[in-house]
Amino acid sequence: MDRGNPYASYAYALLRIVVGLLFAMHGSQKLLGFPGGDGNTVEIASLMGVAGIIELVGGLLILVGFLTRPAAFLASGMMAVAYFMAHAPQHALPIVNKGELAVVFCFVFLYIAAQGAGVWSIDSMLHRRSPGAVGM
Repeated sequence: MDRGNPYASYAYALLRIVVGLLFAMHGSQKLLGFPGGDGNTVEIASLMGVAGIIELVGGLLILVGFLTRPAAFLASGMMAVAYFMAHAPQHALPIVNKGELAVVFCFVFLYIAAQGAGVWSIDSMLHRRSPGAVGM
């Protein structure tokens, strides 16, 4: 994080929160049929059902900043798999195969996994309260 910019940690937190929310909404659309869905849901024991669970639960964990690194790492890997299974066989370029969102999610989650939760997160609150904890 850029220590010279007093707003960088807050901008990063907003990125984590918004991306987590958007990812969770993809999962809720698959599993619950909303928001914006046609009411159809996927079978929970299917590949799309597992993806929906990872999206919903992982997105919510990232949003609140709890178990952020493992949740973001799992979400990043899932997006890489989704890209190579669903989009890459159609065409090599993400803009052509409509896989650019999967690529963006993949790399944003990889960054979040490396960076950690940051401010405005449950992880940072727990870290501050643990005995012997030294700064983030």
